[in-house]
Formats: sequence, structure tokens, C-alpha cells
Amino acid sequence: MKISELSPECRISQLSPEHRPPPPHAALLTDLNRVVSNVEALDASDSSSLEKLGADLRCLLTNLASAASSSSSGLNGAFRLKVWNLAFRLWNACVDRANHNFPARAPEAAVAETEIRQAAPELLLIAGLPEGVPNATAKAASLFHRTGLVWLDLGRADLASACFEKATPLVCAADTEEDRDILLDLNLARARAASSQGKHALAVALLSRSKPLAAASSEGVKALAEAYFLLGKAAFATKSPDPAIDASTLLTEALDLCEKAAASPCCDTPTTPRSTPATPKLQVIKDKCLRFLAAERLEANDYEGTLHCTRVSRASPGLGKEHSSIAFMALRACLSSGKLVDAERELGRLMANEEAPEFLCASAAELYLASAGLDAALKVLVALAARCRASAAAAAVRVLKTVVQGAGGGAGRARAIAELVSDERVVALFNGPANTHERDTMHALLWTCGSEHFHANNCEIGADLIERSMLYVSRDEESRSRRAKCFRVLCLCHMALRHLDRAQEFITEAEKVEPNIHCAFLKFKILLHKKEDDEAIKLMKTMVGYVDFNPHFLTLSIHEAIVCKSFRVAVASLTFLLGLYSAGKPLPMSEATVLRNLIALLLREPGSETEILKYSRRAKLRMDELGVETFLGKGTVGLRELNWFAVSSWNMALKVVKEKKYDYSSEFFELAAEFFSSGNGEDDANLLLICKSLIMSVSCMLQAEELNKSPLSDSDLKKGIEMLRRAGKLLPLSLPSAPVTSDQLENNLPFLHTFNFYQLLNRLDTSAHPQQLQLVKSFAASKACTPGHLLILGDMASEGTQPNLQVAEFLLKVSISTALASHLPNYGVISAALRKLVCLSGLQDFSGSMSDAAYDVFQQAYQIVVGLRDGEYPFEEGRWLAITAWNKSYLPGRLGQHSVAKKWMKMGLDLARHFDRMKLYIPGMEECFEKFQKLSGKEPDECSQQDGEPSTSMSGTGSMSQPVLV
Repeated sequence: MKISELSPECRISQLSPEHRPPPPHAALLTDLNRVVSNVEALDASDSSSLEKLGADLRCLLTNLASAASSSSSGLNGAFRLKVWNLAFRLWNACVDRANHNFPARAPEAAVAETEIRQAAPELLLIAGLPEGVPNATAKAASLFHRTGLVWLDLGRADLASACFEKATPLVCAADTEEDRDILLDLNLARARAASSQGKHALAVALLSRSKPLAAASSEGVKALAEAYFLLGKAAFATKSPDPAIDASTLLTEALDLCEKAAASPCCDTPTTPRSTPATPKLQVIKDKCLRFLAAERLEANDYEGTLHCTRVSRASPGLGKEHSSIAFMALRACLSSGKLVDAERELGRLMANEEAPEFLCASAAELYLASAGLDAALKVLVALAARCRASAAAAAVRVLKTVVQGAGGGAGRARAIAELVSDERVVALFNGPANTHERDTMHALLWTCGSEHFHANNCEIGADLIERSMLYVSRDEESRSRRAKCFRVLCLCHMALRHLDRAQEFITEAEKVEPNIHCAFLKFKILLHKKEDDEAIKLMKTMVGYVDFNPHFLTLSIHEAIVCKSFRVAVASLTFLLGLYSAGKPLPMSEATVLRNLIALLLREPGSETEILKYSRRAKLRMDELGVETFLGKGTVGLRELNWFAVSSWNMALKVVKEKKYDYSSEFFELAAEFFSSGNGEDDANLLLICKSLIMSVSCMLQAEELNKSPLSDSDLKKGIEMLRRAGKLLPLSLPSAPVTSDQLENNLPFLHTFNFYQLLNRLDTSAHPQQLQLVKSFAASKACTPGHLLILGDMASEGTQPNLQVAEFLLKVSISTALASHLPNYGVISAALRKLVCLSGLQDFSGSMSDAAYDVFQQAYQIVVGLRDGEYPFEEGRWLAITAWNKSYLPGRLGQHSVAKKWMKMGLDLARHFDRMKLYIPGMEECFEKFQKLSGKEPDECSQQDGEPSTSMSGTGSMSQPVLV
């Protein structure tokens, strides 16, 4: 509103200036006039000076208010009139600036302009009411009202409320119709400001307070109805927790006011349905109220209330065609109340509405199909395609997405979806380059659905859906990768269904579209399932030639071969993978892991000792070349790998030992020793395993020599000696300090070491005899030595092509003394040692003359036998001793050495008397011995003759005959 003049009666006197008295506070008027002039002269596009002008006005308002309060009689009428005049000039300048069409201003500039605008009513309020200005209070209140509305448009409800609150006291008396109209506008504006601040209760109170003011005119009722509608709309949007603020109540109140306004005499009878010249705005408000009331009832789950609102809206006269939201809300209410037939009718009504936006039609179709199900999908899609010409594909995607996601996971529903999306009319919706995005979305939707079925092991359904998804993949160059991917997944689906030929067809197509390593790997899998191992091995070797080759695929090939139990393919793949390490290519598995897996696979195959030995040697060689940590790994990982190779070699050695493949067992034991020695040398258990492996390796070497009937080569002999020397150094460190039972391998290790070492030394010339003696003496001094071990060693020393009689005699004597020194002497070992010692003494004195060494052995045997219980000493060995001693008298007797013969006969007789089971022999032996004594007394003893005087005859006239015991 622009003010042109105040009043014709109130003009400034036309008196000349010299007769005019100077007004009080002239300086204020001058400053105010200057500022107003600056505002009037301000360029419409200049916003830089606004803040300064606003600050000047605030300062003048403060000074003016101070002057008004300090003056005893207040401001005089002329001063007030001048201030009012300047205030209206200021207001008109602001109105002119606001009406000027210049580019959009910054928010800060708009705020500054509104502050300048508000200075005009503030000046009127401070100056007071001048005499002669008609409706001065209404004019001031109107300026505050209009300034507050500007503040509301700027979103400053607090400043707007301040303006309205300043204006309300000016017209609250409502003495005139103009005052009542302005007061109504102020109440409605205050309600609007309170609503925007969230003070809905205050807004309701202000609207209730406005009802008497609005009743005077239909326009006031319309304005109040619109205010109630806006407040109800805000309450519906904000969901106020206050139960007194009910959107339904407010909207109903707005409807009642609309009905009241329509019934007023000023409203003429409608001349056309839904449109009259008298009530266009009123009908618009009524239609909006009905729509929002329907929405409020729908949200409150009052579906019948919603349908009632839609029926009332359709039955009442309005403005043109039905709003599209009416049919949409009716559709939702019908669906929620289970009225599918009515819902279908509402959907058709919505699609027939040309003004309904396409997205709303698509949303309605989604809602309907979510309830109606898959059976109605095709019909709805066709109708939607006819309705949504501009975005048919996008709408179809939305609807199909709802259908697919709401169909559930059943097989029948999935097949129905597949039939729906493959219908020619549906596919045709996505033709054309403009629908590329929608086509990709459709493909992704079906792909996801098919993948879910595939992962749920519904491979047949998954394959069907993925195959149908290819209908939405174009055949251009950009889609090659996607088509190839579809073929590969279809291959996987049919492989899972064991349709291997069909799977091979799909992977062949994929390779035509996009040949890569993925296709090669899937072909490899198919060959494995077909048990075509030779073809699978050939294909595996060609994988390296692909551009996108990744060594991970070789690892996957190995796993697939193991899963399919194609161990030959798995071994070939691992062997091929080993060849890549030599080329220096980066590989997913370490070389040690490959070798471990390869050996583990070969362990499953019988007769694969040669290959296992080959790769075990390679592991040892690579470990020596690269170092333990580089080859096997650091920390516990490397130790675990090393331990696996060591234990594997040890177990393999034991296995082939049982099969009597001593050549292999010797090699495996040697490898086990090398692996064990590469670990923690401080560990006693590790040292013990090294000793075992070394000693067992030499043992198997000797067994192989005996089995193959081929002597050891010089290199093998030297290697065996070196291994045993190494084991001999470790034995004292590895064996426990406490003695252990004889059935433990640890206790037998020193014996095996000595036994094998002696055998190897025995293959050298006689210069090794001192080493053999030193070796057995060291063993005899050890705690692991037993009489049985000594007996075995003594027996071995006394035999062979190069017997070492000195060592044999030492061992047998130590065996006897050690056995006798034990708590429970083993007389079996003692008797066997005595027999060997007797034989050994016979070898040392073969002349047949008196042998003190042999007699000493028999005398030692007699001393042992004396005092033993019957059966404690082996009878057969005792019988052999007695008979052997008796028979030793035969040759001296024949040679005329009667004293020697009697000595042996007496030894045999004495030994026989200590064995109860020889009682049958004793009488005959005694009788023979007595006869021999009688006869030998008549003849000279050859041994008593002078040295060098041999007997002249062997028998003579008194020759004696002596029986020999057998």
C-alpha cells in the first residue's frame, strides 16, 4: 500500500518561513528528513547502503523515543504531523523498491530492507496520533500488519509476531468496521506466525477469537476457513503430541466454515457444476480440506472415513476435473480394507485421469499389485504402458520390482515371474536407446533374484531367471562383458544340476563373446566332472597363455581336482605350478606349500615312493638355496612347515621299511635327519630324532645291501661312516640321563649305532681293528649297554671274513661279567657267551694241546654253575658244556697226554654232576674215568717226559680206549 496524502484538512500552513516559529526538536526532523531522502534516492539495485540506513533509522527512533518521553507536554501536533509525513514517505519509498523488478536479492539485503520498512510504523507509534488524521490507529496497525507479513515471508516468525503484537492494541477496541477488519487480519496473521513457530495451541485460540470478527462478512468466513485449513494442514504434517491439536478437528472446522460461507446470501446459486463466479476460492478451500481430511483419516487407518471423504468430494461441485490424489487415496483405502474389486476400479479411474502424474500412476500400480499379486501383473503392466507414454519403461521397472520382491521364494511364483518378464509386450517397453538405464535396472533385478535362488540351491529356477534376464541385455559392444557373465553363471547353474553338456554349451558361447581365464577355468571344471583327466591337464597348461591369467586360477584348479577326486590332475597341476617358481613369477602359494600339497597327494597313491622322494629332495635343496625362513616362512609358520616335511619323511621311511624297500627307507631317513637338523638344535627331542634318523638310515643301507646281494660302494660306505660319526656326537646330548627299559628305542640307539658302525668298519681292512676295539669299549662303558647287546656284538666280531678275535673275546667276557653283576642274571645270555667263548678259545689254540684259555672258560663256567638251582642254568647249554669238556679229553688221551685228558674228563664229570637231568650219564662217565685212571697210571705221561721227547707210539700195548659223549 502506498500512501499519497494524510488528509486534506491537515496541511502545513502556507505562512512564510519568517513568520513561522521553529518547531521543537528541529534537529531530529532534519536528520529524519535526510535519511528518508537517502532511502528515496537509493538506487533500486544498490543494496550496499541498506545496513547503514537501517542503523541510522534505529538511532533516530531511539532519539525520537527519548525526546517523546522527556518532554513534559509531549510532542506537539505539528511535530507529530511532520513525523507522520516522513514515515509515509519512508513507507512509499520501501514499497517502490519492493515493486521494482530487479534481480533476486541476498537474504541479508531483504532483511535490511524489511528493517527499514518496519521503521515507518515504528515512527507512527512513537509520534503518536496527530489531530485531524482519520483512522490513524487503523493506518498504523495496517502498516505493522503488512510489515509482519513481509517478515513471515522471510521466515522470521518471531519478528512478525512482534509486529502483530504491536499492532493489535491499536485496533483491539474494534470501534469501526475498518478496525474490525484489520483486527481479523492481525489475528489470522498471528495464528499463522504461531503455527510456524510450533505454537499450535495459541494459533487455535487466536482463530477461535476471530470467529465473531469473521461472522460479519462472507469474505471473513472464507479467510478464517483458509486459516483453519492451513493450521490443520500444519498439524497433520507435524503430528503435534497435544491431544487438543487435532488435524481432523481443525479440517472439519474449516469445512463447516466453508459450508457457512456458501450458505450466506452473498453467494449466488451455482450456474455450472463445480464452478461458479461467486465461490471459486471457497470451493478450492473446501476441496483441499476434503483431500487433507481423507489423507488424515487414511493415516489413522479409518478407511471408511477416507472413502466417505472421497465420495463427498466427488459429489460436491468443484473446480474442473477431480484431483488425482482422490483416486489414489481411495485406492489405498480399498486395498487396506480388502476391497480388491473397488481398488481395481479406482486404479482404472486414476489412469484415466489425464492430469494424474505418471509417477502417481506407477505408485498406484505398485500398491495394487502388492495386494493383488502376480496374476494381475500383466494386465496392469499393459495398462500402465499405455498410460505412461513418456516413462513407460521406468514405471514398468517400479511395478516389476514390487512384483518380484513381493512374490516370495516359491518355485511356482518364480516361474510366473519368468513368464511375465519374458512376455513380448513387456520386453517391448524397454526397447530403444532412451531406455538403457531402465533396461539395465531390469536386468539387475532379475539377476539378483536368480542369484538368490542359485545361492539357495534352487539352481533350476536361478538358471531360468538369469536366462530371462538376458532379454534385457543389448547385443552391442558395451554389453559383451555382461552377456559373457550371464553365460558363465548359466554354466555354473547347469553344472550344479549335473547337466554337463548344457553347461559346456553355455561356456562355449561365453568364450565366443569374451574369451578369458574364467571361461577356461569353467571348461576345466566341466572336464573334471566328466572324468576327462587328460583333456583337463592339457587345458590347465594352456591357462598361462590367457591375457588375464592369474596364478590363483591354478590354485583353484588344484582344489577342484581334489574335490573331484582327480588326484592325477591335481598332481599335474601342482607339478606345473612348481615350474612357474623357477620362472620367478609371483604366485599365490609359497613353493613350500605347493611341495607339501604335492607330497600329501602322492602319499595317497600306492607305489609313488620315487616321486615323493624326488619332491622331498627338491624341498631340501630349495631350503638350502633360499634359507629356512625365506623358503618355509618366519616364526611358528616356518617351524610348522619344517616339522611337516621332517615328519612326512620319517613316516614315509617307516612305511617303506615295512614293505622292505630299504633303498627308499635309507634315503627318507637321511632326509628326515636333514629336516630335523634344520630346526631348533637346542631341543633334546629334536636331537633324538636326528640320531634316530641317521642310525636308521645306515641300518636300512645295510639291509638293502644284504637284500640286494650287492656290496656298498665306497661313496655309500664313507657316507654311512660320516652319518654314524655325526650320530655318535649327538647321542650323549640326546639320550636322557636316567636309564630306561630295554624295549624302548632310545635305549637301543647306542647299540644300533655301535652295531652299524662296527659293520661298516668291518668292510675296511684290518687296520680298522683298533677302531673297532675302541668302539666296543666305548659302548661297553655306556649305561645303555646290556649283556645281550654285548653278546650280539661279540658273535658278530667272531664271524665274517675278517673276524676280530680280540674284540670278540673282550665283548664275550664283558657280557658274562655284566650279566653276573646284575640283580637277576640272565643265564641264557651267560651260557651263550660261554659257548661262544669256548669256540673262540678253540680258534685261538687249534693245535689240540693243553689250552689254558679254554680250560679257564670251563672253569669259569663251573664256578657259575655251582650253587644254582636245577633249571636256573639252561640245561642244553649245561649239557653242551659237560659233553664238550669230556670230549676234549679224547684227543689228549690219544696223544698220550694223560694228565690233560684226566683234567678234561674230570671237568666234564664235575659239570655233569650239577645238572640233575645228566644223572644217566654220570655212572658211565665215572666208570670210564676210573678205568682211565687205572690204565693211565701204568704208562708214562707224555706231558711228564722231557721236553723234546715225543711219544714213540700213540697206543702201545696198554693203550686205552675212551668213549666220546655225544
